[in-house]
Amino acid sequence: MTKQIRQFGTAPVFFTAISTILGAILFLRFGYAVGTLGFWGVVLIILLGHMVTIPTALAISEIATNKRVEGGGEYFIISRSFGLNIGATIGMALYFSQAISVAFYVIAFTEAFEFLFDWIARSYDFILPRQVISLPVMIGLAILIIKKGANLGVKALYIVVGVLLISLVMFFLGHTTHAENTSYSLSDSAFRNPQSFFVVFAIIFPAFTGMTAGVGLSGDLKRPSRSIPLGTILATVSGMIIYFFIVFKLASSAPIEDLLNKQLIMGDIAIAGAIVVPLGLAASTISSALGSFMVAPRTLQALALDKALPSKKVNRWLSTVNPADNEPQNASLVTAIIAFVFVALGNVNAVASIISMFFMVTYGSLCLISFLNHFGSSPSYRPTFRSRWFISLIGFLVSVWVMFKISTPYALLAISVMTLMYLYVNHYHKYRKGFASIFANALFQLNRDLQVMLQKRRDKVTHQEWRPSAICISSKPIHQNKAFNLLNWISFKYGFGTYLHLIEDYYSKNTVDQAEKKLHEIFEGISNTENYVYIDTIISPSYTSAISQAIQIPGVAGMENNMVIFEYDKESPEKLKKVVENFALVNSGKFDICILACSEKPMNMKNGIHIWINSLDTENANLMILLSFIILGHPELKKTEIKIFALCKEEELPLIRKELKNLVILGRLPINENNIKVIIQPEGVSAKEIISQKSDKAGLTLIGLREELVKHGKEEVFKGYDNIGTTLFVHSKDQKSIN
Repeated sequence: MTKQIRQFGTAPVFFTAISTILGAILFLRFGYAVGTLGFWGVVLIILLGHMVTIPTALAISEIATNKRVEGGGEYFIISRSFGLNIGATIGMALYFSQAISVAFYVIAFTEAFEFLFDWIARSYDFILPRQVISLPVMIGLAILIIKKGANLGVKALYIVVGVLLISLVMFFLGHTTHAENTSYSLSDSAFRNPQSFFVVFAIIFPAFTGMTAGVGLSGDLKRPSRSIPLGTILATVSGMIIYFFIVFKLASSAPIEDLLNKQLIMGDIAIAGAIVVPLGLAASTISSALGSFMVAPRTLQALALDKALPSKKVNRWLSTVNPADNEPQNASLVTAIIAFVFVALGNVNAVASIISMFFMVTYGSLCLISFLNHFGSSPSYRPTFRSRWFISLIGFLVSVWVMFKISTPYALLAISVMTLMYLYVNHYHKYRKGFASIFANALFQLNRDLQVMLQKRRDKVTHQEWRPSAICISSKPIHQNKAFNLLNWISFKYGFGTYLHLIEDYYSKNTVDQAEKKLHEIFEGISNTENYVYIDTIISPSYTSAISQAIQIPGVAGMENNMVIFEYDKESPEKLKKVVENFALVNSGKFDICILACSEKPMNMKNGIHIWINSLDTENANLMILLSFIILGHPELKKTEIKIFALCKEEELPLIRKELKNLVILGRLPINENNIKVIIQPEGVSAKEIISQKSDKAGLTLIGLREELVKHGKEEVFKGYDNIGTTLFVHSKDQKSIN
């Protein structure tokens, strides 16, 4: 497969979006909207429309900064979040909406030649069909995109956006007799005809739907995680502000009758409006058509690359690109044919409403993805740009509500069509059935007590992301137990924790009563603590048998426990022998092992979490870094910093430094580069000496632990760290992925 050529920056994203936002509806329908509802009525429509578009822009910006957005833009995001089958369903509807939108804008382009059609009708008593202009324009656009590709399309886009800008400036500079003779204020334009509000809303809502147009260029962007948020949000906010000024200019410059009856009323207001406004309309419609024509083939190509269509040959043909510039020529040809058919028909009003519904489904899906990622709190969801969960939820709910308010029949039809499409896709892609990880994360977070149900669903999850489900067994009083605090930090947002208080005795009526009493005491003891750990007691004749029992039961989240936390006191290490003896028992299963060496020193977390890595212990490094990130999710540790120390030989210094820097950057981890220290270990100086010197004031110190060291060194492995405070020894069963 040809490597993707990434050539564009932020400007194409912004111009593609803003040219679609300031499109045909603005020039052709805003005057009618102001005449019908008045200034405040249209302002309300703009605000309501942006209750969908702004959350969507924020959601797509957030998702784009979490993982790289490849070709296909919105389709790529939805399919990688909801799963390929749901993604294919929405993606196909989105593609047809984008392709037919090309025809919609080309037909709207012909309205710029209204003067020509009127002149011919008056002079020759003949009604010239719009196709005389629209079909040649469609052919020209098709040749431009298929032959020259998006690169020339973007250059042409700059020109038409420039014309559009000039026309808007001339409009704002224009004066009318009505404006000069009428002293206008905002209070003069009351909200009129409220019963027509949603009728007008349905007419002008497509004007708001262009903000994601630039996202479809994701596969051609050098830095999608920067260009998509910046370009999309800037276009959305800029478009909304321009709308407000245009509505005010219309309301103050023309009487109601003209606003209602003159389609190109902006031409009567602008300087040289008879020329400038038709040029602006032509520029806005042709730029919107260009934007849609650049985006739609990339959506179709992405669908084909994911084998979304039922024919292998069709998928292979549609995914083929031009080797010279990596342009999806075949997908562009199909898009041109679809658009050409609708242009030839001359009227897309019959499908305009259902197109709007498909766009609404797309926007609602993007908002829902953002909300579910916030709600699911997956450790792998670490976007550098963050929206808020309630903003995304509002965007999703308003999208659904607006769909039904615009047209309940069309909303039901769109949902029915997409349901049938999903059933068909699910039929020929049976192997891709099952929940995507975003759903599993939300279910784990919401239904911690529904263990059996989640266990049945676990084998259907398409991609299981790692998160800690830890268990700790201790007989120490809970208010003195630092292991419980550690478990609570882990469980606050990203993980799950089970704390079992051990009653070392045989199971009997007396010990059961004792266990119930003890559990009640524990809950009373932590009544003032914000607790996120599932707490219980376990009765067992020995520490070893208790561990053997506990590690075989499912975790509180319905997923198997994958981590065991041991604890002992540094100052009284009698329990350390038991910990070492049971290390091999736990290690025989699929468990990560953490051994917390508790110190009498207070855990002053403001002094940071220190992670120690050496070149012989790379398998534990990722788990230590992930655990530190997860611990920092607790609000009490907001001011805590992670510091990474790597011990190496002198010849390993450049490589180790580069690997750690890349790990932090690619993993989107909140670790300052200045907090990454690579230390050359001198000959004859032990690692313990260096750690004791550098981390004597750390709040928590993490040190990797290898199985062979515990097997041969036993308790001696944990000694020699007396100068440092509480220490967490970490043994990873397998290497965790951070990216």
